[in-house]
Amino acid sequence: MTDYVLAIDQGTTSTKTSLIDPSLNVVASAGYELPQIFPRPGWVEHDPDTILRTTFDSIKAVLQKANIDPHRIAVIGITNQRETAIVWDRKTGRPVYNAIVWQCKRTNHIVEKLRDRGYEKAFKNATGLVLDPYFSATKIMWLINTIPGLRTKAQKGEIAFGTVDSWLLWHLTGGASHATDVSNASRTLLFNIKRLKWDDDLLKITGIPRYIMPEVRPTADIFGYTRELGFLPDNIPIGALAGDQQSALFGQACFEAGTVKATYGTGSFVLFNTSDRPIMSGHGLLTTIAWQIKNRVTYALEGSAMISGAAVQWARDGLGIISRSEDIEALASSVPDSGGVVFVPSLSGLGAPFWRPDAKGIITGITRGTVKAHIARAILEGIALQEHTLLEAMKEDTGQRISALKVDGGASKDNLLMQFQADILGIPVVRPQNIETTSLGAAMLAGLYAGIWRDVKELRKIWKEDRRFNPTMPVAQRRGFLSRWNAAVKKLLVE
Repeated sequence: MTDYVLAIDQGTTSTKTSLIDPSLNVVASAGYELPQIFPRPGWVEHDPDTILRTTFDSIKAVLQKANIDPHRIAVIGITNQRETAIVWDRKTGRPVYNAIVWQCKRTNHIVEKLRDRGYEKAFKNATGLVLDPYFSATKIMWLINTIPGLRTKAQKGEIAFGTVDSWLLWHLTGGASHATDVSNASRTLLFNIKRLKWDDDLLKITGIPRYIMPEVRPTADIFGYTRELGFLPDNIPIGALAGDQQSALFGQACFEAGTVKATYGTGSFVLFNTSDRPIMSGHGLLTTIAWQIKNRVTYALEGSAMISGAAVQWARDGLGIISRSEDIEALASSVPDSGGVVFVPSLSGLGAPFWRPDAKGIITGITRGTVKAHIARAILEGIALQEHTLLEAMKEDTGQRISALKVDGGASKDNLLMQFQADILGIPVVRPQNIETTSLGAAMLAGLYAGIWRDVKELRKIWKEDRRFNPTMPVAQRRGFLSRWNAAVKKLLVE
């Protein structure tokens, strides 16, 4: 009997694999930290071989924990950090360079050149994205223009490009499949989200040969079969690939237009389901493909904050005010408020709706009476206030009222943060029982392909809520928080 889904979640700071049963229960899970590489200030890389090793090790660990016959795995779903770019040799399967991570700023100068040449509108119209080093295109340009001989190999079709999902797929299938899905493709700055294909004009502008690009398929589809892995049987289908934030939207059962989720991971990402209508933002948001199931494409508006949970890590590793990330809630709760301190967590630039990759973090309102607990509380409040900015932009773009925000990711376990999030938004915040919804979404999508679940109606019935945080903050107090936040952001933007 094949009745389990294996969900691989390859993220920015860790790789995790989960075994999911037909009731959406996590039977077993295992994860490994992914080391970060910082060759120069503003540069961020990963070792592709380490990505692969942690993926394989997490699969092995899950199978050992679950103690099941791996032949009972019906299908595999993969979700991944998105815009990160990997290029490898087609013959050997070896990477030609480290993975250039989505956070990396090394291509700022390439973005400026493209902007100066007047191409910004062409990229926005075709892809729904802004011209920014965040996305894959300029990372590929840097690789083929910097590494000796790589452009020649690219023109001959001897190398392959992929986001992390494609890299994993290639190796899970023994090099038989070079593909991606529409959700990941829509994050490269090279994919036409209306025509659902690589955009020839943008490939020409960037000088990226079409030969190196993966085949693009629907999100829930057959991408290939396991081959010669040793720890998994051959011929298990890979039935879904999905970018992590789109996967989380699906894992939160946000299937209808107007439903919204926020994931609190390394960064924070808010997605608003716009159904089959791609809405081009007038407020600095991104238009992206959420998923494609058969011939139906679902779009979303996305707001990205580059730093969220990473701000808590900074409080731990940089400031040393906590010894463990989970300690921040207790420290922040030891004071009734932040004492007027405001923290804008732009430690890796400002994302939507400002798009200032050069922005630095800022703390205002410090006095002689400020203690580390005030800083801790301001860090949590800053994470939530970023979400308010993003949701306000979404309301402006769509003209729709947001009735509730579904939340997930590691920081959503913080009750103080979630209550403040509800208070500052003035709407309920809903946390699911399984906050690892990136993995869950990949499992749900793959399981739909494999027939474990009939349709999204069945999935909605078995999706489980954990807790609902209702707003309690008086309106005047909320306005005070927002006024101080807006003043701090304005100060940051004019510097």
